[in-house]
Order: sequence, then structure tokens, then C-alpha cells
Amino acid sequence: MKRHIPGLHSKQPIVESELDGLFLVRVERASYRWHPQKPFLVVRFVVLELELFASQSFYGRLYCSERALWKLDWFLRDFEYYRDLLDRDQIDEKALIGLRGVVRTSPTTFNGRSYQNLDAFAPMGEWEALSSTSANTQQGEADGL
Repeated sequence: MKRHIPGLHSKQPIVESELDGLFLVRVERASYRWHPQKPFLVVRFVVLELELFASQSFYGRLYCSERALWKLDWFLRDFEYYRDLLDRDQIDEKALIGLRGVVRTSPTTFNGRSYQNLDAFAPMGEWEALSSTSANTQQGEADGL
């Protein structure tokens, strides 16, 4: 059976909605990917707040190499991952599901592919303070300050 799919032949890449900024998120899925030099954890986040982006999801990578463990540790602590598992240096992919926190993300392109950088993390309890500070900064930039 033949199907007509408009734009299939186009060489233009499909532009996905790229998120840039501070968001209150929930972990929807996580999986460990082994790589000889750079093993990583792929995490799918669902945006809870900012209202404009609510229910939108995005993927991010947290590398598990020796040099990048500080960022993975930052993420796990701020998203209140189980302390006993963290103290035993264990990650349970199922235990990550449902964790909530704040993430600052920005889009980047590498080798022609778009990725979401996970720039910073904060506990969910800091959302109100961070979101109001972020909104004031964005308003100042819009006003030319």
C-alpha cells in the first residue's frame, strides 16, 4: 500500500520545539546506556510548569564518566533520589520515575543533531523563588534593561 506523506522528500530538518529556560519537571523515563568512553543516563522529562510548556516532554543526557559524575550527583540530590541507594552508588531506573525538580535547559546542535543541554538543577521546593527571579530577568531583557 502506498501512502502520501507531505514533506517526506524535503531535505530540511524537522524543527522540534526546543526548550530554553527554567522549568519545573517530572522524570517520566530513564535508561542507562553503556558506551566504552562515555556511558550515560538518558532521562525523559515532562514539563509541569511554565504553563505555556506544560505536558511537553524532552530528553536529556547525564554522562556517567568519571569526569561527569558531579553533574549526575547534582541531579540526583536535587531531585531527591533515594539517599540509601545514592550512598551505595546505585541507580535504579524505576526509582527515578516520578522524581520532580527544577531544571535549566538550553538547546544545542552537535554534528547536525539537536540536543537539550541540562545546564542546572534545583530542588522542587525552590521553584517559586527561581521562577519569579527568572520571570523578572526575562521581563527586564524584554524592556531592554
